[in-house]
Amino acid sequence: MAFVDEVTIHARAGHGGNGVVHWLHLKGQERGGPDGGDGGKGGDVVLEGVHDLAALAQYRYEKSFAAIDGEKGRGTLQTGANGSDVILKVPVGTTARVAETGQTFDITEEGERVVVLAGGGGGKGNARFKSSTNQNPFQQTDGKPGEESDLTFSLKLIADAGLIGLPSAGKSSLLNALTRAKSKVGAYAFTTLEPHLGDFYGQVLADIPGLIEGASHGRGLGFKFLKHIERTGILLHLVSVDQDDPLSAYREVRRELEAFGHGLPEKEEVIILSKIDLVDADKRETLRERLARETGREVLEASVEDPQMLKSFSDALTKRLQQRES
Repeated sequence: MAFVDEVTIHARAGHGGNGVVHWLHLKGQERGGPDGGDGGKGGDVVLEGVHDLAALAQYRYEKSFAAIDGEKGRGTLQTGANGSDVILKVPVGTTARVAETGQTFDITEEGERVVVLAGGGGGKGNARFKSSTNQNPFQQTDGKPGEESDLTFSLKLIADAGLIGLPSAGKSSLLNALTRAKSKVGAYAFTTLEPHLGDFYGQVLADIPGLIEGASHGRGLGFKFLKHIERTGILLHLVSVDQDDPLSAYREVRRELEAFGHGLPEKEEVIILSKIDLVDADKRETLRERLARETGREVLEASVEDPQMLKSFSDALTKRLQQRES
């Protein structure tokens, strides 16, 4: 199923059932007292968080959803059945905006449920209107309409660490090696067209799509890249040693973070010098020292081709992420 991170649908909560006018039937009498029951409540529109990044794709073609209306009341003071809720499953990290009111709701945990549109209350049956001065009321009220609106779902990934960098910096390969994720790998730009997640000893790593200069203004994958790192805990900024100028490559990505804003420039960041098996130890050390000196950041080294180098990096990353939790 294709990855969709923003979609708009229309939804309606159920209408409340009407109260009824009804009379108690007594043997030998034409009519007893009022016993009309209330109407049932209409079903709600409910969001439920799931760990499925593709969950929003189901709303690409099916755009209209409605909860069930409450049933009308019945005689013998019976309340009509409540209408069933409609459950809309969305990925954890989704923000839902209600167009009618401007309200927003954030889904941050698996299994979390939030009512975004409330069903209408049921109407009152005529038994409700009986009084000492009105023994035979013919009054009843209709059920209230359910809330109705367009809903826009926007997904921003929630991850402990987000792998960022220019296209072909090695993010997908590293994520796959560390977590056995299934992110596509290739030696060309924009291999990753959608985010991927992997579990790294209980920490969630996200492989975020690469970007080009101007992404903060919508070029290339643009906001598809940038908005998905707003909720990541720490940025793991991959800079490949096969770049003509690794420092310039690093600064290009930083410029896009600065231009986009939204708190991204202030996020904690560690530089990952990737593909280090491509250069000898002396050049690797020179690049590492230069990046550390010019950026003031911690610099780790990684290679997915050398098992020992990968193990050393994995240990260093584990220690780094554990430091954040303590």
